[in-house]
Amino acid sequence: MFDADGVLFDSTESNTAYYNAIYARMGEPPMSPEEEKAGVFMAAPQVFELRARGDRAKFDRMREIARTMDATPFFNLMRPPVELRPFLTALKLRYRLALATNRSATIPALIDHLGLDGIFDAVASARDKVRPKPAPDIVELCLARAGVAAPRAVYVGDSQTDRVAAEAAGTHFIGVGDRVDHDHRIDHLSELPDRLEVIFGAVR
Repeated sequence: MFDADGVLFDSTESNTAYYNAIYARMGEPPMSPEEEKAGVFMAAPQVFELRARGDRAKFDRMREIARTMDATPFFNLMRPPVELRPFLTALKLRYRLALATNRSATIPALIDHLGLDGIFDAVASARDKVRPKPAPDIVELCLARAGVAAPRAVYVGDSQTDRVAAEAAGTHFIGVGDRVDHDHRIDHLSELPDRLEVIFGAVR
């Protein structure tokens, strides 16, 4: 199971531009460095709550703008670390693949934009009206849809939020990049096949 942002692509520039476009329409200042970091792994409502700081009217206005704004132009700012379809197609010869992400309404368009139609055996996200990560709900829903028991699955994420969700759901975890600390951590997505061999070789 893959997280999306920070794993399948670097979305820092894309997400920052997206949220700043919403804030600009409200006459709000751009994201702070803290908000930019949060925008990579938090669900949109969590990012809005961070900005609204308890102001319900402001929060509702952000949600309203997000519902009516086309997010697809911001997809072009995403930076995949590898050619995703060939990479995932090769993995799919040996493993079932799934996507479990805090993203919500943008998921179908995002999969289409990345050319990943037909790649994932299961998809779960915040659009399923479950609690976002770090709660385990999205990971658990993804496991149920894939028909795979938690001990036989690996969640690939880039943040402590992902690690907490994976551990609470009972799956193995592989961390990507330097935002997460874990025994099974890789620097680049290209290292994933070898690390999967290590994990699944140990659980066979």
